[in-house]
Amino acid sequence: MSIAAERGKPAVELKNILEGLYASRSQVHLANDPLSFCHRYKSREDQEIVGLIAASFAYGNVKIIKRSLEGIFSAMDGSPRLFVERFDPQRGLRLFAGFKHRFNDGRDLCALLLACRTMLREAGSIEAWLLRFHDESREDVTQTLAGFTEAIKALDLSAVFGDAAAPKDSYFPFMFPSPASGSACKRLCMYLRWMVRPEDGIDLGLWKGISPSKLVIPVDAHIQRICGFLGFTGRKQADWRMAREITARLRELDPADPVKYDFSLCHLGISEGCDGKDLLKCANCPIAGICSCSPLGKP
Repeated sequence: MSIAAERGKPAVELKNILEGLYASRSQVHLANDPLSFCHRYKSREDQEIVGLIAASFAYGNVKIIKRSLEGIFSAMDGSPRLFVERFDPQRGLRLFAGFKHRFNDGRDLCALLLACRTMLREAGSIEAWLLRFHDESREDVTQTLAGFTEAIKALDLSAVFGDAAAPKDSYFPFMFPSPASGSACKRLCMYLRWMVRPEDGIDLGLWKGISPSKLVIPVDAHIQRICGFLGFTGRKQADWRMAREITARLRELDPADPVKYDFSLCHLGISEGCDGKDLLKCANCPIAGICSCSPLGKP
């Protein structure tokens, strides 16, 4: 049972509060998000490529993420799609020799670009390549992501690594976790949200082959904490089971678009500084009345 239900608050009140939070999203929030890099490009083809690259490196401190992405896209001469279509692995290894984003290095970035080039050549788009693993009759994208990530890691990457598979000292596989291993797959779920959810000034609505109803919420530290405060999950580990549990709660509010509130909930932490400890922030928080962290939300 959710926090709101425990206090006798009807689902419609909970939905109204979250709708208000959704309406409060701003371009300031977007500027503080890796998704902002997609909005720099007008072409859908560019946005699809930028989205996968941006999501792949969307871990760690947001300032460091943005700095890493600035370095990548500034080297792409205006069109990431054309850069990927013409990508030469050996030239790429020289170009990105100094690249480093926490665990990932220039080799991992070049392997990602080579994987993107392969998908474009084989299917014409990342969406078309991914849809080979998607079945709309399934409950959600669990099997879609499992098939997609397994196929990505099976690609011949020898032009980058020397061998077909990534070597043991590469963190390229870290970019493509699978629900099959229990991972929350935060970055891939985020990429799907960007591509699939209807265009609303934040998400892009580029892909039509997957219904928004099939999406699973991207669980990062902010979503884990805030959705715990809201009673959307009782689990302690940020894994695929938690992601599906939170999504199931949100699906009760909006069956057609369960991850609609992800961006605004997440930015309570990213942009508004919610850490579950500062009660002064709680006083002005739009979800204070339903949050167990806030004095206003305590029974």
